[in-house]
Amino acid sequence: MRSHLLVLTLLLLSGGTKAVQGQIPTFETPDFPENGTQMENEFPQNETPVNNDFSPNVTPPEETVPVSEFEDFELETEIPLPTSPPPEQPYTLGAGDRIRLDIFDVPEYSGEYPVLIDGTLNLPLVGSINVKNLTLDAAADRISQEYKTYLVRPIVTLGLLSPRPVKLAIAGEVNRPGSYTINPADADGFPTVTEVIKLANGITLTADIRQVEIRRTYQGEQQVYRVNLWDLLQRGDAGQDIILRDGDSLYIPTTIITNRNEMRQLADASFATDASTPLQIAVVGEVMRAGTYTVNSEGSTAPPTVTKAIEQAGGITPFADVRNVRLRRMKRSGEEEIININLWELLQAGNLTQDIPLQPGDTIMVPQAEQIDPSEAGSLASASFAPETIRVNVVGEVERPGTQEVPSNTPLNQAILAAGGFNNRAKESIVELVRLNPNGTVSREQLPVDLSQGINNENNPVLLNNDVVIVRRSTVARVGDTVSSVLSPVGSFFSFLNFFRIFGIFN
Repeated sequence: MRSHLLVLTLLLLSGGTKAVQGQIPTFETPDFPENGTQMENEFPQNETPVNNDFSPNVTPPEETVPVSEFEDFELETEIPLPTSPPPEQPYTLGAGDRIRLDIFDVPEYSGEYPVLIDGTLNLPLVGSINVKNLTLDAAADRISQEYKTYLVRPIVTLGLLSPRPVKLAIAGEVNRPGSYTINPADADGFPTVTEVIKLANGITLTADIRQVEIRRTYQGEQQVYRVNLWDLLQRGDAGQDIILRDGDSLYIPTTIITNRNEMRQLADASFATDASTPLQIAVVGEVMRAGTYTVNSEGSTAPPTVTKAIEQAGGITPFADVRNVRLRRMKRSGEEEIININLWELLQAGNLTQDIPLQPGDTIMVPQAEQIDPSEAGSLASASFAPETIRVNVVGEVERPGTQEVPSNTPLNQAILAAGGFNNRAKESIVELVRLNPNGTVSREQLPVDLSQGINNENNPVLLNNDVVIVRRSTVARVGDTVSSVLSPVGSFFSFLNFFRIFGIFN
């Protein structure tokens, strides 16, 4: 029996690999060769070995990130501007608001109170409470907390009796940028975007109404939104014409590319410049009376256009290049924009996009044509922006010599007839036309006359302003005048003799 107990004791003390129940087994750490052969056998190819407590000599490979992933990385500090209108947010209190305070079952503390200049309410018992930038519900909770010291479970209700005046600022492509104050009590409520633009006398024709920015501070946080008023014009999306709050700022950016079709639609918008507002513009170049002019719509709902301004300047001269008229316009950013206008396309194809609406400060430049096409003279003379009448001097052997005011596009024959036609001393077969050229020189041309001919460049051309038509004497008239001048002394001698006969000296 003792021998059996001794053998059992030796087995327990021998430290074998067999674990006894309740004892934590121990494991020997395997030795791996330095060349990693056993690693390749233990782990399949392309798999990363797992590091655990019983493999301390194995270090997993570090995960490396390619440098190219961070080469072009830049930290963005600007928050992108949202493109949707701002969400509906509760009204926040400020200086100038007047509120109604009701404390349930405590009428002595209820009443009407103004929000003071520092944004506080001066209430009975609790004194001054700051409610600036708080909504009505948040202000009611704060007031309720203050009254808990004096009342048991106070139930506070706040109502807005009259809102404070709304102070707004507008800048960019409007005719009168600046700050404006609107009293919602006097108006129909809080103003919208288009109503504020109207206060600024409307947008300019270079405004980008797709990117109207609204800057707002709500409960101390700066917020920037964008609205698209072009959707309001095209699809009637009234959601773009949002209601503004006190302290909002509007910015109307300048368009990058001028679209003539959109320009006419902007001019007809309800928030555009009032068409009855006079515009101060300048017209220079080949017009009858270059200078500055004040143009208006003259009762029309559309603003004045380029042709209206040229017409007010007396119309174009016969040497005007109507294909290369330029409109110089200053943007609110200080940049100058040049718009090329082809009035010949307006005359021939009826392209109304060439007749651009004007805005204050525009300058119209009508250049001089390098070459005049006589076949186009009739069309230009009958245009609405051509002068209604021209002045032509008809001198010589006509019934009423002098300056004749005739309609534009008048030919030579009609000018002679306007002067009463030829007298009995005129040389009716040929006349002389004297014309002042654009370069300052004077040209003289003898033209055969045929009163039965229509308009043509050979013997019945269209006259220009300040042309001079000279009708010479006929050959018979010249001979008669010469004989009269020769015989004039003889006639004077016989007149002298007749003088003495009267008094009977030679009787």
